[in-house]
Amino acid sequence: MEIIKPTQYLGIWMDYSVAYLMEYTRDSMETEIMESNINHENRDETLNRSESLLYNKEQLKQRRFYDELGDIIKKYDEVILFGPTDAKVELLNILEKNHHFDKINISIEEADKMSENQRHAFVKSFFLKIYSDEKAS
Repeated sequence: MEIIKPTQYLGIWMDYSVAYLMEYTRDSMETEIMESNINHENRDETLNRSESLLYNKEQLKQRRFYDELGDIIKKYDEVILFGPTDAKVELLNILEKNHHFDKINISIEEADKMSENQRHAFVKSFFLKIYSDEKAS
């Protein structure tokens, strides 16, 4: 007899500087916040010294941010990436190049800035729809 593990659901509201990771189960929603450590405060000062250096440092920090998110996403079966910027698309493009993510269903939705309650409602609604569609099949 094959043991079927429960599906693991993760919602990520993200932009370029922060990600709200929401693990969804039918009983609860656990939220964790991850920041990218990109510092835009000293940007003007640094721009005067070297635009290229600043760009390369920010690209490296952004890549590390995406890699950290990828390490977390590997643990889930179903993931929804949503938010107001193209950061979610950039992350998906990186993940699609890595075969570790082939069996993970990753979706993207456009969303504005949201309160915590709005983010939770969005994730719950998204995964309840998937769950009800799977049951109907």
